Amino acid sequence: MRLKVLFCLLPIFIASCTKEVKTKDSLLGHLPPNPALVLKVNNLTNFKSELKNNALLKSIEGLSTLSEVSDKIEGLNQLSTDKTCVLALYEIGKDNYDYILATKNVSGLFNIDSISDKKVETLTYEGAKITKYNLDGLEVFSLQKNNDILMSSSMMLMENLIRISETTLVDTTLKKLYEASSPDKSATFFINPSENISLLSLKTPDQALETPFSSWISLDFTANSDEVNLNGVAMAPDSTKNFVNLFKGTSPLANKTPTYAPLNAQATVSYTFDDYQVFAKNQNTYLDRVKQTDSLFNTIEEVGIIYLNNEKVTLLKSFGTETLYDYLESKKTASEEYQGSEILILDEPNLIEEGFTPLVTNFQSNYCTILENSFIFSEEKEALQTIISNHKSSSSFENDQGYKTAKASLASESSMLFVSNASGIGFFTERTLAPEISEDINEDDLKEQVFASQMVMDNGFGHFNILASKIEKNQERNTVSPLFTLELNTDLATDPQFVKNHRTKQQEIVVQDQNNVLYLISTDGKVLWTKQLKGRIQGKIQQVDIYKNGKLQLAFTTNDQFLILDRNGDEVAPFNIAFEGGNLNPLAVFDYDGSRNYRFLITQGRKVHMYNNQGKIVRGFTFTEAPANILGAPKHFRVGNRDYLVFKQDNGTLRILHRVGSDRIKVPEKIDFSNNEVFLYKNKFSVTNKTGVLHQIDTNGKLVATNFNLNPDHGFYATSNTLVFMDDNVLSIKGRKVELALGVYSKPKIFYIYDKIYVAVTDIQNHQIYLYDSQAEPIPNFPVFGSSLIDLTDMDNDRKLELVAKDQDNSLIVYKMN
Repeated sequence: MRLKVLFCLLPIFIASCTKEVKTKDSLLGHLPPNPALVLKVNNLTNFKSELKNNALLKSIEGLSTLSEVSDKIEGLNQLSTDKTCVLALYEIGKDNYDYILATKNVSGLFNIDSISDKKVETLTYEGAKITKYNLDGLEVFSLQKNNDILMSSSMMLMENLIRISETTLVDTTLKKLYEASSPDKSATFFINPSENISLLSLKTPDQALETPFSSWISLDFTANSDEVNLNGVAMAPDSTKNFVNLFKGTSPLANKTPTYAPLNAQATVSYTFDDYQVFAKNQNTYLDRVKQTDSLFNTIEEVGIIYLNNEKVTLLKSFGTETLYDYLESKKTASEEYQGSEILILDEPNLIEEGFTPLVTNFQSNYCTILENSFIFSEEKEALQTIISNHKSSSSFENDQGYKTAKASLASESSMLFVSNASGIGFFTERTLAPEISEDINEDDLKEQVFASQMVMDNGFGHFNILASKIEKNQERNTVSPLFTLELNTDLATDPQFVKNHRTKQQEIVVQDQNNVLYLISTDGKVLWTKQLKGRIQGKIQQVDIYKNGKLQLAFTTNDQFLILDRNGDEVAPFNIAFEGGNLNPLAVFDYDGSRNYRFLITQGRKVHMYNNQGKIVRGFTFTEAPANILGAPKHFRVGNRDYLVFKQDNGTLRILHRVGSDRIKVPEKIDFSNNEVFLYKNKFSVTNKTGVLHQIDTNGKLVATNFNLNPDHGFYATSNTLVFMDDNVLSIKGRKVELALGVYSKPKIFYIYDKIYVAVTDIQNHQIYLYDSQAEPIPNFPVFGSSLIDLTDMDNDRKLELVAKDQDNSLIVYKMN
């Protein structure tokens, strides 16, 4: 059992210790033979984000036995590249691991300008030049080889690199797995189980396991704030004795052990096979024995282990119980009844261990009961009584919320299934690992986590799925709970907003940080890509379909650019248009007839630029320069069958134009505009001034002014029938006023979703988000924590809303409303 538990934990621990590695791809041929672990990083930014924002990895990143490896890898913190990298660990001396990293040589790959305590020198070995960095006490060695850069924490490894030939032979299994790994995942682990014993600090590291779990294992890595998932394959050539070959030639079945395990079980392990005789033959090969298989276990198709109160209970599920039952009857010394079930006292303590080693070891089958078509064995009678009692009351482990969380991400049938709660992990690590690491794990708060490992045997190799996940809770109605938080590399510069993924029809998140990096974030809190921009995005990002094929692009302006990006963050030609002098307003996008013949309106001081879908200036639009500077983004409204283009100018003039740019309505009165947009309310163009007067102009040019006596920094928002003001700490919705706690409030914002109006406002000073309906009634369980105005939508199309807002200065938070 030790080997299988270690296999479940190993990738998670390694991911924790590599939390700051900034890596991407290179050639395996550069690496010396026999690495203990290889990490291929396809997307550096995504990998860093996934590691940085996962709660479990944060909780175990300080494991004492991994600290040396982790400290050495920190020497790569200055590495930055958009190319694939490979990081390999090698055991250099007993229990001492060093790394080699290989990647393409690109400009700005290793920038150490920000490190004050540094020393750089050049060394020579067999005619090759090695650059040695000493960065805050950490040594990093660098060697250029052809068009690649090789870096290491060990001079010895660098010397090995120089001595090996240009075409180093790569382990064929590792090469096969490497080439088959998914390029869509941020990273892939390649693990050689036989080389990783000391890396995890086994309690008895000098006692090598008799046979490895498999040969090389490939695990694609994905993580979000609440879950780590490793999915891949384990290779097991016929010529090797590997644990996974016990199931060669068998098909997986549905695992039933959790249905018999009590609700309070610590963990369950289940092994299935559709042909016992095939399993028995594999078992003989694995154990190097010649033993004739008898018919006693012919009907067994599942072997299960239930961990209960630090004890093992073993289960044999059968599709025919008569033969085994008759045998047990002949071996019983006594029996007793418990809640209608018979408990047999057996005089055959080695029956199960001898029959099913290595699946079951260190176990004495002293007691047995039969539940339905399963034989359940225990060392102590009380364990069977607990199982019988729970089974009678239908209180089984499969009803545990942690098990349900894990099962949702796993296949319905498996050759091997391991599911454990935090108590089970603590039990396994205490028995298996060195005291210092088991103590570290037990100190971590893992009570909200579930751990699972699954193998599905298929044609000589095992499909693997390893999971560590925060347990999903049954959500009560009218609750608001954090879905995830995501920490960026630096502080947020814009409010996060939702954008639609045209492939999934779900909503994702875009946000920009202070370094002008634009992020696209998935529904589960994973950074999909980043895009370095030259300037700060102005206003809201718009979504357009310029090719009219259902594929959406992101359109926006920065201080001096008009950009359109595609789904992957790449620029859409010719929409990278620069504007000398900068000072652009937010982008306005007009789609007059819903035909996707867009008009992109960029305003710059007094200048007006209108572009079409081809990025060309619309010559028929005559309003190319205003008499005064334009304030904010122009607005487009349609009343009846007429279009109105509305511009605010800093001379107090409100311009209302035709499509072609001539005046449609002339507004003679000057307005000292407040810092709010123009809205269409009750079919009137509505805007406020700095003294709190609402000015409304109808389509005939008649102006009506209503004094609401608002402060100069008031907030104003309107839809066709709803008018909202935020004045100091008083929120007014359709004339109904709500007095909020004293604070500094954002402008209000109205959302209309599923025939319901929501009004949002945020207390920026006290970090509180408020949400009300159209009757000024608070939405249950608000306010919630947040530091910016929100965006609100049904992100995953389940008719339950999500909202996104700034959390801390450098993070965003998404809440789910149930």
